[in-house]
Amino acid sequence: MRIAFLSDIHGNATALEAVFRDINQHQVDRICVLGDLCFRGPEPKRVLDMIRSLDADVIKGNADEWVVRGIQQGEVPDEALEIMGKEREWTLNRLSEDDLAYLRDLPTELVVNDLDLIVHAFHATPTSLFEPVLPDQTERIEETIMSRDEADLYVYGHIHQPFIRSMHGKNIVNTGSVGMPFDGHPLASYLLVEIEEGRHRLHLNRVPYNREHVVELYKQSGYPNIETMSRVIFYGVKP
Repeated sequence: MRIAFLSDIHGNATALEAVFRDINQHQVDRICVLGDLCFRGPEPKRVLDMIRSLDADVIKGNADEWVVRGIQQGEVPDEALEIMGKEREWTLNRLSEDDLAYLRDLPTELVVNDLDLIVHAFHATPTSLFEPVLPDQTERIEETIMSRDEADLYVYGHIHQPFIRSMHGKNIVNTGSVGMPFDGHPLASYLLVEIEEGRHRLHLNRVPYNREHVVELYKQSGYPNIETMSRVIFYGVKP
């Protein structure tokens, strides 16, 4: 059994296509998408169409919630609120009411129970779409990420920083980001879990894609925050 976990696509259809090609080469049995599907990228509609065409498990991220109901003060730095509001309006103009209903109705967590391995997956934490939990925050990982005791493996996204940790005989994995890595390594990131006879192997895969093309798509589409988002895509850094 092979399961692919991917997260934080952020409207980057070019990166998503590259990840799908890589997943197909590994003959994956199941795909789980952990949110942040379309906001802040140049092709929100195409990403949603690609995701919705899959036989995949999909859950909601904070950026999906933002598309549906807007960005509230305190959820982003005050100086970013106006420009991100403009980015949201740009995104809304490219989505249908059916797309918005799809995002609105997504669940917020996922439990996978295959071949004696229980995986608890979510976007940020089991109780929050917004709370960042970093790899060196041991106590917060124990208190938030590892809240479901029966799970063997905990998988999440949100922070755009892939990592694997083992604690108390269990594994905690962040998938990293398909569309916008923040770890200075701009290749798309996703997690491949291989399960066989009670054992499991974890692979954080990094996949190259045409970043120059994505930057050009921002420019051609008249995206309202081109300079910042182009830098994020090209260098793999935070906005």
